[in-house]
Amino acid sequence: MTQFDNFDQMKQEFSNADIDRKVQMYVTAEGLTQDQYKDLLKMFPVDQLSRLEQALQ
Repeated sequence: MTQFDNFDQMKQEFSNADIDRKVQMYVTAEGLTQDQYKDLLKMFPVDQLSRLEQALQ
């Protein structure tokens, strides 16, 4: 992972982050499992998924 000691710490920060920070964290995360990415995606606002899609392209 990038700057996080563990996934739980990242998940906590992700849940408290604004949309821009969530996008940045999701796009730059490294070393996560598929299930961990899914966990983060579940916390992402559905109405903002287009922003995440754009960042991933």
